[in-house]
Amino acid sequence: MNNNHLLKPISAGAIALGVTLGMGAIARAPAQAQDLDPNATEVLQFMSDYLAATEAFSVNADIDFEVVASTGQKLQFSSYASLVMQRPSGLYLERRGAVADAELFFDGSQITLLGRRINAYAQQALTGTVDDAILAVEAETGLPFPGADLLFADPYAVLSEGVESSTYVGTAYINGVEVHHLAFREAEVDWQLWVQTGDVPLPMKYVITTKWLTGAPQYEIRLRDWDTSPQIGDARFTFTAPTGATQLEALPPSELEDFTSTEEAQS
Repeated sequence: MNNNHLLKPISAGAIALGVTLGMGAIARAPAQAQDLDPNATEVLQFMSDYLAATEAFSVNADIDFEVVASTGQKLQFSSYASLVMQRPSGLYLERRGAVADAELFFDGSQITLLGRRINAYAQQALTGTVDDAILAVEAETGLPFPGADLLFADPYAVLSEGVESSTYVGTAYINGVEVHHLAFREAEVDWQLWVQTGDVPLPMKYVITTKWLTGAPQYEIRLRDWDTSPQIGDARFTFTAPTGATQLEALPPSELEDFTSTEEAQS
């Protein structure tokens, strides 16, 4: 990896938040077997194996991201993401929010972040897999990659790391689809996952609660429009600069954030 950066430096608060939501980034002690619900483990493993065996897929996501202001008021910011992935080294992500309007391209040799609002882009050489690209983006930006834990080559290893206890809550419905409801606890976060029942165990909803921050803000992703046999064009993961686009050493962090700035939302 070279020394280029994808984003300009961002605040310590935003970096801490990104690390908290990047659940697979920190090594943690394994849970005791008696604290794990075998039914929750079985569904999580089944879902993870299915995703790992799926060579290509596309999915859309609606994201709700909470911030607690210094007054105690909880604010919720909503955004949209659309993702196309082809293992081992093809990734495309579109992100749109109140501020963000960005695209990410990875073709196995280079990561590009495009800020469409300002028609500018930043690039970083990286030879590797989708796993490598996700880790590089999170490390460089300090911001969470939407649903990143579900995209790794071994989702179960990433998701289960640090789990202290788990519960199979039961079945529920997401967008009219019957799902298994799973709940997990870690030292810093609690998280829940809703997985489609039957032979196609796709994740339909994913909620992370940062429980030791005031107000216990949540990060919620609703996944929809899954396609596990997408028609992917040859150039889907290759970046071509738009007309008039400017190449920068780094993009402003607002191009990817869900709100104007961490400091402003907290005031």
